[in-house]
Amino acid sequence: MTLIENQKKSFFSNLTVQILIAMIAGALLGIFVHYNYSEDVAKDFSGYIKMLATIFIRLVQMIISPLVFTTLVVGIAKLGDIKAVGRIGGKALAWFFTASFISLLIGLFWVNTLQPGVGLKLGNVDVSTATDVVEKTDGFSAQNFIEHIIPKSIVEAMATNEILQIVIFSIFFGLAAASIGAHAKPVVNALDKTSHIILKMVNYVMKFAPIGVFGAIAGVFAIRDLNELLLTYAKFFGSFMVGISTLWFVLLLVGYIFLKSRMTTLLKHIVSPLIIAFGTTSSEAVFPKLTEELERFGVKDKIVSFMLPLGYSFNLDGSMMYMTFASIFIAQAYGVHLDFGTQMTMLLVLMLTSKGIAGVPRASLVVVAATCGMFKIPIEGIALILPIDHFCDMFRSATNVLGNALATSVVGKWEKES
Repeated sequence: MTLIENQKKSFFSNLTVQILIAMIAGALLGIFVHYNYSEDVAKDFSGYIKMLATIFIRLVQMIISPLVFTTLVVGIAKLGDIKAVGRIGGKALAWFFTASFISLLIGLFWVNTLQPGVGLKLGNVDVSTATDVVEKTDGFSAQNFIEHIIPKSIVEAMATNEILQIVIFSIFFGLAAASIGAHAKPVVNALDKTSHIILKMVNYVMKFAPIGVFGAIAGVFAIRDLNELLLTYAKFFGSFMVGISTLWFVLLLVGYIFLKSRMTTLLKHIVSPLIIAFGTTSSEAVFPKLTEELERFGVKDKIVSFMLPLGYSFNLDGSMMYMTFASIFIAQAYGVHLDFGTQMTMLLVLMLTSKGIAGVPRASLVVVAATCGMFKIPIEGIALILPIDHFCDMFRSATNVLGNALATSVVGKWEKES
């Protein structure tokens, strides 16, 4: 085999290249179906082709619970004491809340500056499309929020992939194992070997990533008239892109400040997880792959296993920016005036209510709807953003992955220096 043939084989066997090809092919197929077949045929096609994405995401979800439990318990046991857990946990939470606050502020600033909801025509909005999201806000209270965080059964938490609940149980289990010392070593060693087996499974599952991305993209383009959507929502989507671009600029700037030239290396490692999250609109879908890539980057496994599960519950930067942006956009569209004090109160409410909802389908929309209800903004206004939400979610999901990779890498660097 010649050198050129080897290079071609290496190029096309690269996961990132395969995913990019799958995205382009999916978009072309979806557009072809949309413009050449009836609406009913396109809907049926979309439903069937999206099953490819569903299969991939379910394969990933299958390994998330055991991966979080085994790696986190082993990581805490290796840390050895409560002080180390408290030190890393304190750094993590300080980072997460600071990043969340900045993300919310960016959304708040741009939605007030660009005012995409002012003068919007509401006559053609079908509010019935928001029914399923509005129903999920029933019972959205501080009591339910606390109950959601604390698991009543680890089996139930694992069955439903409640990451934060699994994290709570794993922290207690890991601390208990560390306190017992040598007697717990057989259990910790068994969990350590199990985590390596699961990470090997990740390699197998990721081979399905291009197929999943292909199905997700083709399914969306088959039923969406992209030209019509972008014309109708040009101001909203354009303003959102300004906000998300600002957030990326801030995240990358902070990354280069703390990691310096290593930030470029980190980006090379996480490019595949970023593209998968973008294509499938699921940051959860890349959790196992991101774990693997951050360890390859050089972050200690005990830091990755502790930081990443926490980050997926507390550090969703892209979603945070979108929450203030979308909430105030709806208020603008309905002519509901919110003074500065009210908007800051809304920001603080979102800081708290958005934590621990990872894994909830369309979690950002549920929180936005609940927040609108709290501040007397028509909840049915969520229907305004539903048509374009999928495309916004692509950028939100990728941003969430970048934020968590950055947080884990920086805390890992701090721990090396301490």
